[in-house]
Amino acid sequence: MTEALPTPRMAPATLPNGAELVLRVMPMPADANANGDVFGGWIMAQVDLAGAVLPVRIAKGRIATVAVNQFVFKQPVSIGDLLSFYARVTRIGNTSISVHVEVYAERNPADLQVVKVTEADLTYVAIDGHGQPRPVPR
Repeated sequence: MTEALPTPRMAPATLPNGAELVLRVMPMPADANANGDVFGGWIMAQVDLAGAVLPVRIAKGRIATVAVNQFVFKQPVSIGDLLSFYARVTRIGNTSISVHVEVYAERNPADLQVVKVTEADLTYVAIDGHGQPRPVPR
């Protein structure tokens, strides 16, 4: 007789409005400081990667980060937290695409807690083979 496995709880319970899961990652010991908190720069790099997923689809080619318009660290991130990055496009211009990214941490698998740890607004620009801005396809 086989025993049914428990259904895992997904994070977050309420998804950010209109957002899409674009990245999941677990920080490792090399990503943390001596206190066990994950470096803010490591989180920023992951947010930049996650934020680029939707714009690269829309731009249908190369993009570059041109601005980090806002970045808020709400809670520290620890080794073992499973981070989920949700992104939604907030604006499409002639050559640029703006994105809002929210990051949630799943903590303590025995008594799961899901908390928002970071959110950011970034702007990417579509670029050509020479690194010059090009129009976003419509």
